[in-house]
Amino acid sequence: MSESASQRVSESAEQLVEVHEGPADHGGLVPRDPVLCEWDMVALGEVMLRFDPGEGRIVGARSFKVWEGGGEYNVARGLRRCFGLRPAIVTALVDNPVGRLVEDLMLQGGVDLSHVAWKKFDGVGRAARNGIYFLERGFGVRGGLGMMDRGATAISQMKPGDVDWDEIFQDEGVRWFHTGGVMAALSEESTALVREAMEAARRHGTIVSFDCNYRASLWKTRGGREGSIAVNRALMPYVDVLFGHEGDVAATVGEASHGPVWHTLESFREMAERVTGEFENLKVIASTVRRAHTANRNSWGAFGYAEGKAYEGLRFEELEILDRVGGGDSFASGLIYGLLQGKGIKWSLDCGVAHGALAMTTAGDSSMATLGEVERLMAGGSAGTVR
Repeated sequence: MSESASQRVSESAEQLVEVHEGPADHGGLVPRDPVLCEWDMVALGEVMLRFDPGEGRIVGARSFKVWEGGGEYNVARGLRRCFGLRPAIVTALVDNPVGRLVEDLMLQGGVDLSHVAWKKFDGVGRAARNGIYFLERGFGVRGGLGMMDRGATAISQMKPGDVDWDEIFQDEGVRWFHTGGVMAALSEESTALVREAMEAARRHGTIVSFDCNYRASLWKTRGGREGSIAVNRALMPYVDVLFGHEGDVAATVGEASHGPVWHTLESFREMAERVTGEFENLKVIASTVRRAHTANRNSWGAFGYAEGKAYEGLRFEELEILDRVGGGDSFASGLIYGLLQGKGIKWSLDCGVAHGALAMTTAGDSSMATLGEVERLMAGGSAGTVR
């Protein structure tokens, strides 16, 4: 391990001691010693360039603001920018000006880029491309609208053997590995790569989390909802922390697989018991719940399950939203932070809900919140101006 890495893990260990009072509660998980790990978290996933028309619509826009974004990457960025941990991203980009723009945006986010694979540009993008997408935020009765342009991207062509996972998980050391259904959906090779990474992470004692994150557009040619569930079920034996619900992994496709989920504490407990009854390796299940009254006014909350008990997080009945993209990813980063720091499942749930709520008050996929703002909202702080 390099001198800078040794200094980093030493600082991380000191931070861990400072954060919690009393015995650590990791929700039944056993994180690796931060002194032995260069990374608090490593994510595997695609990072795309988002084109944002602001308050307008895609079809009438003459200018766009750009952001970087990706389900797995957003979690890593939140852990760095809001919570001060040290994450890294494993991804691939084509080496052209668009790829370098994505890199520049990621550099601002602070996530380590030493495991980004750069692919040669063929001049037109026939061999490999960088993914882009256009997204309207929506307002009132007009919902958001997204249009993806991510076929044949560099990351979708990565396959088992392309990444030296033993170097990452053993030589460098990683406390938490995160990936999800978006990455697994990109191609058959992507699914195999996700499984290879999970197997390596578990082999070296790294906690593995998976966000099912179903995207219908990605599964159209791979069996639709049924295809996604089959892949999720095949990957579940390697997962410690599941961000999702029964409809993502149930052997029989039912109502919960096709619509938004809403739970009571009791119904969530029963659901989690069914899932952990089948997949006994799962230590934690966490699910956000959302009801969209309008595009910019939602009910927002979350439930969690760990060590045989169900918990309900903070609930916002009338949350005003500027840009809802990335709210779930910011929830995940808040929960991961809390569990790594030994704060317990209830605190971690509240942290995730508050972080997700704040992330949806600013434009772009990623959180711009600070830990102080998250803790203030967790404590019931108002929206008054802080001077």
